[in-house]
Amino acid sequence: MKEVQIGFEPEIAAAAPGLAVVRIAAEVVNGPTDPALRRELTELAERVESSYALQDINHRPGIAATRAAYKALGKEPNRYRPAQEQLMRRIVNGKGLYFIDNLVDVCNYVSIASGYAIGAFDSEKIAGDTLTLGVGRPGEPYEGIGRGPINIEGMPVYRDVTGGVGTPTSDNERTKITPSTRQLTVCINIYGEEMSPAEVAELYSSLLRRYCSATSLSVEIFRH
Repeated sequence: MKEVQIGFEPEIAAAAPGLAVVRIAAEVVNGPTDPALRRELTELAERVESSYALQDINHRPGIAATRAAYKALGKEPNRYRPAQEQLMRRIVNGKGLYFIDNLVDVCNYVSIASGYAIGAFDSEKIAGDTLTLGVGRPGEPYEGIGRGPINIEGMPVYRDVTGGVGTPTSDNERTKITPSTRQLTVCINIYGEEMSPAEVAELYSSLLRRYCSATSLSVEIFRH
């Protein structure tokens, strides 16, 4: 099984001094969203909708710290909202959740529950054995999943030897999860702690075992 290592560029250390990345690797089986997972997500969305007003979302520690990192790097977070904020706003605005497949929906569940931006990648599509977290460059090409080209200048971005694969706003089409994904790499980005690294790793791992038949599961915490 491929276990990707995580590296950091100096600009990230300066913009996000407390950053921790929980990397999970596993062999998995993907499939249509399990009815039990659908129920869990629906119940979580109901709790979120009853607990948060729209103006409260950005005060969640994980979201606030991710937005602060964007601002420190020169990116406007209201224009390029981190994915966990996008999901929270969708729920609070009464639009409900969409369901994709077990791997994607597990990722969305943990992102909503923790307040963290999470990158989930098909390990076999990652070029090389390291993802380095750096900062988007002017004109750097990046194809967001279902979004087309995204201006990632000034945005935190994971790169493999080929180029960018993940940002808090959107992962890249090149390494996205599909029904045929069998090896998974997950990066849980803790810019400011809301759920502890151990707690969020256990939550994610338990859901992968329950809904994605995860085996050979490994967890490692990286700090710059």
